[in-house]
Amino acid sequence: MSGAQNDAASPDKPEEEMTPSSGEGDKEKEEDGEEASGSLARLLSMLTLGQQTTGERHQKLLTDFSLKGIVGIVQKIQSSEENKRRIIVMTGAGISTAAGIPDFRSPGTGLYDNLQKYNLPDPQAVFHIGYFRRNPKPFCMLAKELYPTNFKPTLSHYFIRLLAEKGLLLRNFTQNIDGLERRAGLNPDLLVESHGGFSTAHCIDCGHQYSEQFVKDCVFRDEIPRCTRETCRDTKTATEEAEKKKGGGEGEEGEEGEGEEGEGGEVKGLVKPDIIFFGEALPDRFATCIKEDMIKCDLLIVMGTSLLVHPFASLVDRVRDDCPRLLINREKVGEGDVMMRLMGFSSGLDFGEETGYRDVFHKANCDDGCRDLADMLGWKAELEEMVAREHAKLDDQQTQ
Repeated sequence: MSGAQNDAASPDKPEEEMTPSSGEGDKEKEEDGEEASGSLARLLSMLTLGQQTTGERHQKLLTDFSLKGIVGIVQKIQSSEENKRRIIVMTGAGISTAAGIPDFRSPGTGLYDNLQKYNLPDPQAVFHIGYFRRNPKPFCMLAKELYPTNFKPTLSHYFIRLLAEKGLLLRNFTQNIDGLERRAGLNPDLLVESHGGFSTAHCIDCGHQYSEQFVKDCVFRDEIPRCTRETCRDTKTATEEAEKKKGGGEGEEGEEGEGEEGEGGEVKGLVKPDIIFFGEALPDRFATCIKEDMIKCDLLIVMGTSLLVHPFASLVDRVRDDCPRLLINREKVGEGDVMMRLMGFSSGLDFGEETGYRDVFHKANCDDGCRDLADMLGWKAELEEMVAREHAKLDDQQTQ
C-alpha cells in the first residue's frame, strides 16, 4: 500500500490533509455532472418514448371535442343492436347544490365551512365513526337538516333517470348521501351509493337493521336513535363503566351521547343511517359493480365532483382506454399527473390538445350542462316535462 493511501486511511491524520486535492475534486464534480446529464437524458428519452407510445396507441376517438362529439357517441350507443346500457354516470355534490344542499368543500358556502354551531373539534369529525360514538348529537342535528324529504331532485337527477328510461344507463355511481337519486325515481338497481345513504340503517353495536323511517322519526323528534333489542348494549358505554369500576374513578369528562336507557339502566347501541363515515369500509356493492360495469362502459359522464376523494375518484381510470369521458363542471378537475401520462400510464382526465384523445370538458353547472346535452340530443322538452311533472307530485305529497 502506498504512503498516500496510508495517510488517507489514517485516523491520526489532520482533517485538512484528508481533504481531496483540487484536481481530484474537479474530477468528482465532472463525474457527478456527467451522471446527472445521463440521468436527465434517460428521463427525456423515457418521456419521448412514452409520448410516442401514447400517440401510437390512442387514436382520437372523437371528431369534435365538445358536446357535439358526445352526442355522436350517445347516438351510436342508441343505434346499437346490442345491449344499450353502456353509459355510466359519476356524480358528486355539485348535482345537488341547485336543490339547496351545500357541497362539502366550497369556501364560504360548503358544508365543512358552516359547522361551527356544532362545536366540533374539526369539521370532518361529524362524519367520523369514533366521534359519532362519543357524541352522536351533532350528526343527528345535521341529518335533520339534510334529510332527503327536505329537498327536491334537480334537473341533473332527472337527466340520469331519463338515460335510464331510454335504456342507456348502465349505472350511476354517486358520492352523495342525500338520496335524491331515489327520490327522483331512479331504479335502485342502477344506483351505487358509494358513500352510503339514508335508505337503511343499522345498530353500530349489534348490527340489527332498521328502516329509514325509524331513524327519521327519532331525528325529527330530536332524539338519538338507539337500538331496541333487549340484548343490545352500547359497547362504548359498557367499556367506560368497566374502566371506571376498575380504576375506582369517575373517568374522563367528555362529550356523551344522549339516549334512552334499557332495562337496568343500560344504554342501547346507537343506530346510524348506512352513510359511510371516516373509519368505515365502503359498501361491498361498490367494489362488485366496479368489477362488473367498467369494462362494459362506452361513455363515462362525470358531473359535480371535485374528484379528490379516493377510491371514488379513481373510477375515471377504470373504464377501457377506448371509452370517451365527459366532464360537466364549473372548472376542470381530475386531470392526471402529466409525467405519468407522458410515460404512457393512464392517469386521470386529459384535456390537452396534443395528448388528449377522448376527454371532453363542458364548462357549466350540472343542470345547465345536462340541459345543453339534452337539447342537442332532442330530449330537452321531454326532460323539462319530467322535472315539472315529478316536482308537482312531490308538492302534492308534502301537502297530504
